[in-house]
Amino acid sequence: MALRTIVQDGDPILKKVCRPVTKFDDRLATLLDDMHETLLDANGLGLAGPQVGMMRRLFVCLDERDKPEEVPADYQEKFIDFVNPEIEYLSEETDEQYEGCLSFPGHNGAVVRSKSVKIKAQDRTGAWFELEADGMLARCIQHENDHLNGVTIMDRATHFYEDDYPEDNEE
Repeated sequence: MALRTIVQDGDPILKKVCRPVTKFDDRLATLLDDMHETLLDANGLGLAGPQVGMMRRLFVCLDERDKPEEVPADYQEKFIDFVNPEIEYLSEETDEQYEGCLSFPGHNGAVVRSKSVKIKAQDRTGAWFELEADGMLARCIQHENDHLNGVTIMDRATHFYEDDYPEDNEE
């Protein structure tokens, strides 16, 4: 596995629509493994293909649904790989929260997202699966899926953290 460079604000790749994945091979597995490692190194929750320069419809998310509150030293992070994802359902109930993005460091935008999502995708072998998620995983799925369509938090945010909370220079 290797760390990939995360594409940053201003790179036109972040505004492009990705193409479907058609080959489920060792190259794809290596890319997904590299994305896992890159995501952990960057201390993020999700990472999409265009964020590592790959214009393919895929993203990875940390799966923290079963993560213990007290994490043992030998804990292995779990990931969900989404290849050619299709959002099948978004709840009408929404929530506005601040989110960040590894491609836009220092920008935390208030984004309204559906509280729950149902998604259909392929895994690294090409097998289709469906997943229903809520909470942070649902938000992560929606955020990363946006990247595949050239949409970023800069497009979605109603305002940014800096707008609401100017730096406090007082003690």
